[in-house]
Amino acid sequence: MPDPGEKEGGAQFERRLNVLGSIIAPATLLGALLFYFGYVSSRAQYDYFGIDVDVDVIGLSTQDYVMRSPQPLMLPLLVFALVGAALIAWHAQIRRRSSRAGCAAAVRRGVVVGLVILVIGVVALLASPLLAGWGYYPLVTPLVLALGGAIAAYSLGTVRFLARTAGASHRPPPGVVVLLWAAVAACVFWATATVAQWSGLGLAQQQARRPDNLPSVIVDTEERLFLPDEERVNEIELPASADETFRFRYWGLRLLIVGGDRMFLIPNAWDNHNTTLVLPLDGSVRLQFQFRNLEP
Repeated sequence: MPDPGEKEGGAQFERRLNVLGSIIAPATLLGALLFYFGYVSSRAQYDYFGIDVDVDVIGLSTQDYVMRSPQPLMLPLLVFALVGAALIAWHAQIRRRSSRAGCAAAVRRGVVVGLVILVIGVVALLASPLLAGWGYYPLVTPLVLALGGAIAAYSLGTVRFLARTAGASHRPPPGVVVLLWAAVAACVFWATATVAQWSGLGLAQQQARRPDNLPSVIVDTEERLFLPDEERVNEIELPASADETFRFRYWGLRLLIVGGDRMFLIPNAWDNHNTTLVLPLDGSVRLQFQFRNLEP
């Protein structure tokens, strides 16, 4: 027969594993979400300057994407917090009025309203080939679906609560409520990803309009760069010297980002005809940062 102490130790070890799993799983999910939204925002931001992060040109790490996620998530989190507070207050009021006769009828009307909104969202989803050209389609469609699904799911859940309180045997199946909430979560994820993409694009456009917020640099190179933006970037040939290996100097450049062993530079004035300059971080390039703050 197994030792009782050994059996108790095994059960205690299993409980600890369950507790550890309940902690690690949400943390892993949170980290994955932060990475994804940071990636979506960064991809839209640098794609504006012609840099594709999918082919790992910049070399951003997982931690880099996670650190970039708070900026695009700030607005969605604020909206979710305010909406959640309003829904909690509304839910408390509904529960206080649950004994009144008119509450059941109001909840059933909520089911109808939620289903109607949900159907409108599904129609918009099916009509995506016609509506895809509308700029707000990626945000409005998931929000309509989430709103309709949330109203319908909450109303059906309240109907189940009232039926259970009254002892009625006919209740909405719980699987329908669970699936509706799952659809709401998916739509919220879709809408948040759209906001993250727009946030990255907006940040890129702001950097293009005001590149003076980026570090101003002077670049010395051994070979001439033959830049297509010579009107915006100044070039001079340095005096020949036996001790000087750098022959050309460029200014009028801004440092967009440094990734891995490369640096990405844009001119002081940016438009859709400009290019992003990619230079290696090695002995063939000398980089100088220019003073750009207030005078001491």
